[in-house]
Amino acid sequence: MQDDLVKILDYFKKRPGTWILARELIHHFKIPMEGRRSFHNLMQALVRSRQLIRGKGHRYLLAPSTNIGPHHKGRDQGGLKKGERDSSQKASGIESIIKEFRLREAFPQKVQDETRHFSQEKMAGDLKGRRDLRSLVMMTIDGETAKDFDDAVGIQSLSRGHFRLWVSIADVSHYVQPRTAIDREAHQRSTSTYFPARCIPMLPEVLSNNLCSLVPHQDRLTMTAEMDFDATGLLVQSRFYPSVIRSRARLTYREVKQMILDNDAALQKKYASIYPDLKLMEGLCDQLRLRRFERGSLDFDLPEPEIVLNLEEGKVESIAKALRHKAHMMIEEFMIVANEAVATYLTSKMSVTVYRVHDVPDREKMKDFREFIHNMGLGLPGGHKITSKNLAQLIQSMRGRSEERIVNYLLLRSLKQAEYSVDNCGHFGLASPCYTHFTSPIRRYPDLIVHRLLKEALGSSPLSVSVKDRSARRGQMQEMLTHCSEQERVSMKAEWASRDWAVALFMKDKIGKEYEGIICSVTDFGFFVELKEYFVQGLVHIKNLQGDYYVFHEKAHKLQGRRTKKAFKIGDLVKIRVKQVNVEKRRVDFDLAISSRSSQRLSGSL
Repeated sequence: MQDDLVKILDYFKKRPGTWILARELIHHFKIPMEGRRSFHNLMQALVRSRQLIRGKGHRYLLAPSTNIGPHHKGRDQGGLKKGERDSSQKASGIESIIKEFRLREAFPQKVQDETRHFSQEKMAGDLKGRRDLRSLVMMTIDGETAKDFDDAVGIQSLSRGHFRLWVSIADVSHYVQPRTAIDREAHQRSTSTYFPARCIPMLPEVLSNNLCSLVPHQDRLTMTAEMDFDATGLLVQSRFYPSVIRSRARLTYREVKQMILDNDAALQKKYASIYPDLKLMEGLCDQLRLRRFERGSLDFDLPEPEIVLNLEEGKVESIAKALRHKAHMMIEEFMIVANEAVATYLTSKMSVTVYRVHDVPDREKMKDFREFIHNMGLGLPGGHKITSKNLAQLIQSMRGRSEERIVNYLLLRSLKQAEYSVDNCGHFGLASPCYTHFTSPIRRYPDLIVHRLLKEALGSSPLSVSVKDRSARRGQMQEMLTHCSEQERVSMKAEWASRDWAVALFMKDKIGKEYEGIICSVTDFGFFVELKEYFVQGLVHIKNLQGDYYVFHEKAHKLQGRRTKKAFKIGDLVKIRVKQVNVEKRRVDFDLAISSRSSQRLSGSL
């Protein structure tokens, strides 16, 4: 038992300030069903001994007094002080999520003091050594509510059907210097966190929404990747340099779609000086996507929820599937190719650099996935060694089929998480041998490190890390990147929690109503149903399944009655009734409608 306690505590010590779900621990330590009662007893023992703090929803946090060791020295995660109690129960909505996940909201006074030195007027003296791109037609393309515009794109048609693409990224490294208060705070946060109608930024607003934001008709300092492509979308040459740009327009994805897909004449006239470039970008995008998918890049069609929040009335107006179309794809392709080009360049120039890596899938998980789709009458191309190209072929074969969403969802869950590292193992999901993150330094700290390394490689900046010894520098950088990967996961969990809160808020006046939905996930405590009418999920708890004792079959993703053999499995179409909604706990509970006590197979796509 003592060994088990030590292992659990070690797991938490590597993730200071992070709330961890019990089911995450169960999955990590591969605890079988028969051992879970003992596991929960161990967790309670750690809570009673004040080594862990228990939160809502079976979440646990390492107690501050337990957070010891040189690796964590000085790392302020906003934890509870001695004698302080978790007040997240009393807070509501987004505020409770901020407290629950220990997100750093207010900027320290030292950071605020440093930001006072920044101003637009001082920029004139910062143009030395920069390439002047202000005469180029550059534009930003973002969502409707975006404020931190960190990337601008421009294009030019060359002879023989070739293209020249400029991807200019806000030069955050010019303002955020190493070992300053702003830099330390940005590293602690590592990422911006986005909630419905709200953002907790990585950088103070004077930078994220002003000086570093590539707003139209204003001079802005950038780092530019200039890339030449042949008529087939093959990258033939790339150049990198500090620059200054002046964006011609702040476009939204909707506006770009209306111009290039819907042929909106009014918008085409409004943006007459930009529209021809958008058509060029559309053509290059098609070539880049074709090349990427040919090499085996995975393209999951798993839409995100689009939440419309009415702040004045304190309610959620709607939750629908966010549309993804050509405008999104254009920016996605341009950012991917820029990231790859920078990664390749830094690999050739630097002894230590930053990679965004995505390791090959776990063999056992792939075996289980193959078995599951086999039971659905589907096969996986290739032999026992799974490649991204095999999986890409499967995804393509599922296009338009009723099982597409379920297969994509399960496949995504079977893959490993991407992370940051100084060791390059490639990016499995993108089928890219060399990849990094360069394009979002306003909201991702690893991108800021990459910008500093790029300047160093170009000879326009001194060493960004004081330790010149290669092995010491490597270790120092990996420690920074490990923290960034951990904080990225904390931020993602907080964003998921905010969606759960919005869903509960949206569904609270729908108790008793019946809806059709699809079983999208099955666990040992019940199954989750995604509604057809709204982009909403809720839980049918196993205790609410009447008339039998249901057993969880993990590999088959189903619950089956021991006596009747009635089964509920992923992909089944069911009719549910909204039983209970708890906004504070961010839970929506369903039970089966009388007309749906027997499930049926999916007959239509979501």
